[in-house]
Amino acid sequence: MKKPVQNPREVAEIVAIQALSFVAGDPERLGLFLAETGIGPDTLRNAASDPNFLVSVLDFVMRDDATVQAFASVSQLHPTNIAAARQLLGDPQWERDAP
Repeated sequence: MKKPVQNPREVAEIVAIQALSFVAGDPERLGLFLAETGIGPDTLRNAASDPNFLVSVLDFVMRDDATVQAFASVSQLHPTNIAAARQLLGDPQWERDAP
């Protein structure tokens, strides 16, 4: 049995990684994301460990109502939880808790 995640930053990172998986699951959406970020498909996995990259993933998902609603539905999250994850990851004060 997995231990429940209690750290808000970890939860936000999990949401962002779920968002990345959502983006990667649609070739058209993934192509748009890769073109906008300049990240290549071969470096996508390594980029996922960068908190700034995770912020860009959530920014991409949240910029369009239809996309954020689709991700919210798939991930079973409320859009405000997605926005909260984005805010938490983008807050430089949380960097002090990062390893």
